[in-house]
Amino acid sequence: MADLTEADRYLLEIILDMGEGYVLDFKDRSFGDFFGRHGVQIHSAKYQIHGQSKAKKMRAFWDLESNALVGRVLSEMIDKCEAQCLNGERELDSAILTKGRLVSSKLSGTAVGDSLTMDQGFLRKDFQIPNLKSIPIDPLVSGIVQSRLAEASKCLGAGAYLSVIFLCGSVLEAVLLGAAARDPQTFNQATRSPKQENGKVKQFHGWKLSELIDVASEVGLLKPDVQKFSHGLRDFRNYIHPYQQLNSGFTPDEHTGNLCFQALKAALADVSGSR
Repeated sequence: MADLTEADRYLLEIILDMGEGYVLDFKDRSFGDFFGRHGVQIHSAKYQIHGQSKAKKMRAFWDLESNALVGRVLSEMIDKCEAQCLNGERELDSAILTKGRLVSSKLSGTAVGDSLTMDQGFLRKDFQIPNLKSIPIDPLVSGIVQSRLAEASKCLGAGAYLSVIFLCGSVLEAVLLGAAARDPQTFNQATRSPKQENGKVKQFHGWKLSELIDVASEVGLLKPDVQKFSHGLRDFRNYIHPYQQLNSGFTPDEHTGNLCFQALKAALADVSGSR
């Protein structure tokens, strides 16, 4: 059981908007995918001891899992909540978010100030796009990747932020897929490699971007900060589906575009070894 006081739980329920059985804007599938990245099957019977709504499964997760795991999940959820606030999707006092980070940091054993400083420092870094010859992608695809990087940069300057997100997400997936194809043994033997029902590792073309990100981080190809921001890029890219964007009311702005382009440049620097 995670060491959460009643006050902690009350605060987290406000931040995660759990009043009517929901958790943020997660749908059943995205909720399962989110927890799956942390090795948790949140829709299993184990987490239905209080009921079957997402909020009740979240409360069961708090009751059943360790401080470290709960703290890690809460930290990423609070990041998502903060992104929603920055995009105008929610209105939440910054002091409440800071208190929520204190709770997640307490469970994780990290200092909230260190975490916030790391985020701000990451966004201020001047990452340069490396020579594509140093990146593990098929030479036949290299020209397409180069073209998309140039187009993403133009879209960012033109205020076409949704296009920036989609272009950056596509390049990130191509690069990580190329890295997996170049070193299949390392990627296949990772503990977080996605498995079929028979226990065999899936073919690379069947891997989700979230799985590529997590395995690339596990094998040391992506640093932890880049893993975190790459998942942010992946979450935004999911709004390529118009109905999902409609349901969330998501409208990307300059901050969103810069965040996604920065995440991609940092990932390219990590993969090329130039960082």
